[in-house]
Amino acid sequence: MDALTSALATARARNARVLLPEIDDPRLSEAAERLRAEGLARPVTLADARPTAAYVDLLLANRPGLKPALALRMLEKPLIRAAAMVAAGQAEAMVAGVSHTTRRVIEAASLALGLAEGVTTPSSFFLMILPDGRTFVFADCAVNTDPDAAQLADIARASAASARALLGEARVALLSYSTGASGSGRSVDVVRAVAEATGFSGPVQADAALNAAIAAKKGHLAAPANTLIFPDLNAGNIAYKLMQELAGARAIGPILQGFRKPVCDLSRGATVADIVAATAVTLAMI
Repeated sequence: MDALTSALATARARNARVLLPEIDDPRLSEAAERLRAEGLARPVTLADARPTAAYVDLLLANRPGLKPALALRMLEKPLIRAAAMVAAGQAEAMVAGVSHTTRRVIEAASLALGLAEGVTTPSSFFLMILPDGRTFVFADCAVNTDPDAAQLADIARASAASARALLGEARVALLSYSTGASGSGRSVDVVRAVAEATGFSGPVQADAALNAAIAAKKGHLAAPANTLIFPDLNAGNIAYKLMQELAGARAIGPILQGFRKPVCDLSRGATVADIVAATAVTLAMI
Protein backbone atom coordinates (compact mmCIF):
# COMPACT_ATOMS: atom_id res chain seq x y z
CA MET A 1 0.00 0.00 0.00
CA ASP A 2 1.53 3.34 -1.04
CA ALA A 3 1.37 6.42 1.16
CA LEU A 4 -1.53 8.03 -0.71
CA THR A 5 -3.64 4.87 -0.54
CA SER A 6 -2.85 4.66 3.17
CA ALA A 7 -3.75 8.34 3.67
CA LEU A 8 -7.05 7.85 1.86
CA ALA A 9 -7.85 4.88 4.10
CA THR A 10 -6.95 6.84 7.23
CA ALA A 11 -9.00 9.83 6.16
CA ARG A 12 -11.99 7.60 5.39
CA ALA A 13 -11.73 5.96 8.80
CA ARG A 14 -11.63 9.32 10.57
CA ASN A 15 -14.12 11.18 8.35
CA ALA A 16 -12.89 14.38 10.01
CA ARG A 17 -14.08 17.92 9.42
CA VAL A 18 -12.04 20.06 7.01
CA LEU A 19 -12.43 23.82 6.60
CA LEU A 20 -12.61 24.86 2.92
CA PRO A 21 -12.72 28.69 2.87
CA GLU A 22 -12.53 28.93 -0.95
CA ILE A 23 -15.66 26.89 -1.61
CA ASP A 24 -16.82 29.44 -4.22
CA ASP A 25 -14.13 28.14 -6.56
CA PRO A 26 -15.75 25.43 -8.76
CA ARG A 27 -12.81 23.09 -8.13
CA LEU A 28 -13.31 23.33 -4.37
CA SER A 29 -17.04 22.83 -4.57
CA GLU A 30 -16.56 19.72 -6.73
CA ALA A 31 -13.80 18.43 -4.46
CA ALA A 32 -16.05 18.98 -1.43
CA GLU A 33 -18.75 16.83 -3.02
CA ARG A 34 -16.23 14.08 -3.74
CA LEU A 35 -14.84 14.22 -0.21
CA ARG A 36 -18.34 13.95 1.21
CA ALA A 37 -19.53 11.24 -1.21
CA GLU A 38 -16.44 9.07 -0.67
CA GLY A 39 -16.56 9.46 3.10
CA LEU A 40 -13.12 11.07 3.20
CA ALA A 41 -14.10 14.23 5.08
CA ARG A 42 -16.94 16.41 6.28
CA PRO A 43 -16.43 19.79 4.58
CA VAL A 44 -17.00 22.93 6.63
CA THR A 45 -17.27 26.40 5.05
CA LEU A 46 -17.32 30.01 6.15
CA ALA A 47 -21.10 29.82 6.16
CA ASP A 48 -20.75 27.69 9.31
CA ALA A 49 -18.92 30.44 11.21
CA ARG A 50 -20.08 31.56 14.63
CA PRO A 51 -20.48 35.26 15.50
CA THR A 52 -17.18 37.09 14.98
CA ALA A 53 -16.69 37.91 18.66
CA ALA A 54 -16.24 34.18 19.34
CA TYR A 55 -12.88 34.25 17.52
CA VAL A 56 -11.41 37.50 18.80
CA ASP A 57 -9.91 35.97 21.94
CA LEU A 58 -8.11 33.35 19.85
CA LEU A 59 -6.28 36.01 17.88
CA LEU A 60 -5.50 38.02 21.01
CA ALA A 61 -4.03 34.91 22.65
CA ASN A 62 -1.69 34.29 19.69
CA ARG A 63 -0.70 37.93 19.30
CA PRO A 64 -0.13 39.61 22.70
CA GLY A 65 -0.63 43.34 22.34
CA LEU A 66 -3.07 43.02 19.44
CA LYS A 67 -5.99 45.41 19.85
CA PRO A 68 -9.49 43.89 19.81
CA ALA A 69 -10.61 46.37 17.14
CA LEU A 70 -7.78 45.27 14.85
CA ALA A 71 -8.58 41.61 15.53
CA LEU A 72 -12.15 42.26 14.42
CA ARG A 73 -10.92 43.78 11.17
CA MET A 74 -8.55 40.84 10.61
CA LEU A 75 -11.43 38.42 10.98
CA GLU A 76 -13.09 40.00 7.96
CA LYS A 77 -10.44 38.26 5.86
CA PRO A 78 -11.74 34.83 4.79
CA LEU A 79 -8.54 32.88 5.47
CA ILE A 80 -8.03 34.34 8.94
CA ARG A 81 -11.66 33.71 9.80
CA ALA A 82 -11.34 30.14 8.53
CA ALA A 83 -8.19 29.49 10.56
CA ALA A 84 -9.94 30.90 13.62
CA MET A 85 -12.80 28.47 13.06
CA VAL A 86 -10.28 25.60 13.07
CA ALA A 87 -8.67 26.97 16.23
CA ALA A 88 -12.12 27.13 17.82
CA GLY A 89 -12.65 23.42 17.16
CA GLN A 90 -15.10 23.70 14.27
CA ALA A 91 -12.83 21.63 12.03
CA GLU A 92 -9.72 19.49 12.42
CA ALA A 93 -7.77 21.02 9.51
CA MET A 94 -7.82 23.74 6.87
CA VAL A 95 -7.22 23.36 3.13
CA ALA A 96 -6.83 26.54 1.08
CA GLY A 97 -4.65 28.23 -1.53
CA VAL A 98 -6.36 27.92 -4.92
CA SER A 99 -7.18 31.63 -4.88
CA HIS A 100 -4.76 32.93 -2.22
CA THR A 101 -0.97 33.07 -2.07
CA THR A 102 1.12 30.87 0.20
CA ARG A 103 2.01 33.99 2.17
CA ARG A 104 -1.65 34.65 2.98
CA VAL A 105 -2.35 31.06 4.01
CA ILE A 106 0.67 31.09 6.35
CA GLU A 107 -0.35 34.49 7.72
CA ALA A 108 -3.82 33.19 8.58
CA ALA A 109 -2.51 30.01 10.20
CA SER A 110 0.09 31.95 12.18
CA LEU A 111 -2.43 34.47 13.48
CA ALA A 112 -5.22 32.09 14.43
CA LEU A 113 -3.63 28.69 15.00
CA GLY A 114 -0.12 29.54 16.07
CA LEU A 115 2.95 27.35 15.86
CA ALA A 116 3.27 23.98 17.53
CA GLU A 117 5.28 23.75 20.73
CA GLY A 118 9.00 24.01 20.09
CA VAL A 119 8.57 25.27 16.50
CA THR A 120 9.62 28.77 15.44
CA THR A 121 9.66 28.31 11.65
CA PRO A 122 6.61 27.27 9.62
CA SER A 123 7.56 25.24 6.58
CA SER A 124 6.13 22.92 3.95
CA PHE A 125 6.63 19.57 2.30
CA PHE A 126 5.52 17.68 -0.78
CA LEU A 127 4.62 14.02 -0.65
CA MET A 128 6.40 12.68 -3.74
CA ILE A 129 5.11 9.38 -5.17
CA LEU A 130 7.12 7.73 -7.94
CA PRO A 131 5.53 5.52 -10.60
CA ASP A 132 7.07 2.45 -8.93
CA GLY A 133 5.37 3.32 -5.64
CA ARG A 134 8.38 4.65 -3.78
CA THR A 135 7.35 7.63 -1.68
CA PHE A 136 9.34 10.51 -0.19
CA VAL A 137 8.87 13.65 1.85
CA PHE A 138 10.59 16.62 0.17
CA ALA A 139 11.10 19.79 2.26
CA ASP A 140 11.10 22.72 2.13
CA CYS A 141 10.03 23.28 -1.47
CA ALA A 142 7.60 26.19 -1.12
CA VAL A 143 8.10 28.47 1.86
CA ASN A 144 11.58 29.25 3.24
CA THR A 145 13.88 30.84 0.68
CA ASP A 146 17.28 30.69 2.36
CA PRO A 147 16.95 29.16 5.83
CA ASP A 148 19.67 29.60 8.42
CA ALA A 149 20.79 26.70 10.60
CA ALA A 150 18.06 27.19 13.21
CA GLN A 151 15.33 27.42 10.57
CA LEU A 152 16.66 24.41 8.65
CA ALA A 153 16.72 22.41 11.87
CA ASP A 154 13.05 23.32 12.44
CA ILE A 155 12.25 22.22 8.87
CA ALA A 156 14.04 18.92 9.40
CA ARG A 157 12.31 18.15 12.70
CA ALA A 158 8.87 19.04 11.35
CA SER A 159 9.48 16.97 8.23
CA ALA A 160 10.53 13.99 10.32
CA ALA A 161 7.22 14.22 12.20
CA SER A 162 5.34 14.44 8.89
CA ALA A 163 7.18 11.42 7.54
CA ARG A 164 6.43 9.36 10.64
CA ALA A 165 2.75 10.23 10.29
CA LEU A 166 2.56 9.36 6.58
CA LEU A 167 5.34 6.83 5.92
CA GLY A 168 5.55 5.08 9.27
CA GLU A 169 9.16 6.07 9.86
CA ALA A 170 11.46 8.98 9.08
CA ARG A 171 14.90 8.40 7.57
CA VAL A 172 16.05 11.98 7.23
CA ALA A 173 18.88 13.14 4.97
CA LEU A 174 20.17 16.70 5.09
CA LEU A 175 21.19 17.22 1.48
CA SER A 176 24.23 19.12 0.27
CA TYR A 177 26.76 19.20 -2.57
CA SER A 178 29.14 17.48 -0.15
CA THR A 179 29.05 14.20 1.77
CA GLY A 180 30.52 14.13 5.25
CA ALA A 181 33.67 16.22 5.59
CA SER A 182 34.55 16.18 1.89
CA GLY A 183 33.62 19.79 1.17
CA SER A 184 33.20 23.22 2.69
CA GLY A 185 31.42 26.49 2.03
CA ARG A 186 28.58 28.47 3.57
CA SER A 187 25.78 26.13 2.50
CA VAL A 188 27.47 22.89 3.52
CA ASP A 189 28.59 24.45 6.80
CA VAL A 190 24.97 25.32 7.61
CA VAL A 191 23.86 21.77 6.81
CA ARG A 192 26.67 20.34 8.94
CA ALA A 193 25.60 22.51 11.87
CA VAL A 194 22.02 21.26 11.49
CA ALA A 195 23.19 17.64 11.46
CA GLU A 196 25.11 18.21 14.68
CA ALA A 197 22.13 19.93 16.32
CA THR A 198 19.46 17.40 15.29
CA GLY A 199 21.28 14.09 14.94
CA PHE A 200 19.93 13.65 11.42
CA SER A 201 22.15 12.33 8.64
CA GLY A 202 24.17 14.92 6.77
CA PRO A 203 25.61 16.66 5.01
CA VAL A 204 25.09 14.12 2.25
CA GLN A 205 24.82 14.23 -1.52
CA ALA A 206 21.54 13.06 -3.02
CA ASP A 207 22.97 9.91 -4.61
CA ALA A 208 24.55 8.78 -1.35
CA ALA A 209 21.33 9.55 0.52
CA LEU A 210 19.32 7.25 -1.77
CA ASN A 211 21.72 4.56 -3.04
CA ALA A 212 23.29 2.21 -0.49
CA ALA A 213 26.14 1.19 -2.81
CA ILE A 214 27.15 4.78 -3.47
CA ALA A 215 26.73 5.62 0.21
CA ALA A 216 29.15 2.84 1.15
CA LYS A 217 31.79 4.15 -1.26
CA LYS A 218 31.49 7.61 0.26
CA GLY A 219 31.55 6.38 3.85
CA HIS A 220 27.94 7.31 4.50
CA LEU A 221 26.53 4.72 6.90
CA ALA A 222 22.89 5.77 7.19
CA ALA A 223 20.03 3.78 5.64
CA PRO A 224 18.58 5.09 2.37
CA ALA A 225 16.49 8.17 3.13
CA ASN A 226 12.76 8.67 2.68
CA THR A 227 12.80 12.29 3.88
CA LEU A 228 14.96 14.72 1.92
CA ILE A 229 15.74 18.13 3.40
CA PHE A 230 17.04 20.63 0.85
CA PRO A 231 19.42 23.42 1.88
CA ASP A 232 17.30 26.17 0.32
CA LEU A 233 14.18 26.84 -1.72
CA ASN A 234 16.06 26.90 -5.02
CA ALA A 235 17.23 23.32 -4.57
CA GLY A 236 13.93 22.00 -3.20
CA ASN A 237 11.65 23.62 -5.76
CA ILE A 238 13.84 22.64 -8.70
CA ALA A 239 14.18 19.07 -7.43
CA TYR A 240 10.47 18.36 -6.98
CA LYS A 241 9.60 19.83 -10.38
CA LEU A 242 12.33 17.78 -12.07
CA MET A 243 10.93 14.68 -10.41
CA GLN A 244 7.51 15.49 -11.83
CA GLU A 245 8.69 16.22 -15.35
CA LEU A 246 11.47 13.65 -15.80
CA ALA A 247 10.45 10.79 -13.51
CA GLY A 248 6.66 11.08 -13.71
CA ALA A 249 6.40 11.55 -9.94
CA ARG A 250 3.19 12.79 -8.40
CA ALA A 251 3.64 15.75 -6.06
CA ILE A 252 0.97 16.16 -3.38
CA GLY A 253 1.03 19.47 -1.56
CA PRO A 254 2.51 21.69 -0.48
CA ILE A 255 1.34 20.67 2.97
CA LEU A 256 2.26 23.21 5.64
CA GLN A 257 3.89 21.97 8.81
CA GLY A 258 4.78 23.38 12.18
CA PHE A 259 1.31 24.68 13.11
CA ARG A 260 -0.87 23.48 15.98
CA LYS A 261 -3.33 21.93 13.54
CA PRO A 262 -2.82 20.64 9.98
CA VAL A 263 -2.98 23.19 7.16
CA CYS A 264 -2.64 22.57 3.43
CA ASP A 265 -1.57 25.30 1.01
CA LEU A 266 -2.87 24.19 -2.38
CA SER A 267 -1.27 25.21 -5.64
CA ARG A 268 -3.37 27.77 -7.47
CA GLY A 269 -3.32 25.40 -10.44
CA ALA A 270 -4.60 22.45 -8.38
CA THR A 271 -7.10 20.11 -10.03
CA VAL A 272 -10.05 18.51 -8.26
CA ALA A 273 -8.05 15.29 -7.95
CA ASP A 274 -5.12 17.24 -6.47
CA ILE A 275 -7.41 18.85 -3.89
CA VAL A 276 -8.95 15.53 -2.85
CA ALA A 277 -5.54 13.88 -2.51
CA ALA A 278 -4.02 16.80 -0.61
CA THR A 279 -6.99 16.92 1.74
CA ALA A 280 -6.68 13.21 2.49
CA VAL A 281 -2.96 13.58 3.22
CA THR A 282 -3.63 16.59 5.44
CA LEU A 283 -6.30 14.75 7.43
CA ALA A 284 -4.07 11.69 7.79
CA MET A 285 -1.74 13.90 9.85
CA ILE A 286 -4.28 14.80 12.53
